[in-house]
Amino acid sequence: MEEKELKEFLARESPDFKRAFEEHQRFEKALETLTEKPFLTEEEKLEEKELKKKKLILKDRMYQLMFAYRKSL
Repeated sequence: MEEKELKEFLARESPDFKRAFEEHQRFEKALETLTEKPFLTEEEKLEEKELKKKKLILKDRMYQLMFAYRKSL
């Protein structure tokens, strides 16, 4: 199963994966909103860093779940 297919499958079948995926998407949209601004305040710069960290943590979690699923086959 290709990565994209596996993500779609786990988003339907795994509540943990679905939650991580949806939160990752929310953080991505928030980052897009920030990057559209021509100038970021110091507070927005901190928010951007936090969003990137949280997004990376979620991405790592999704890949852990994908690895565990593949291993269970």
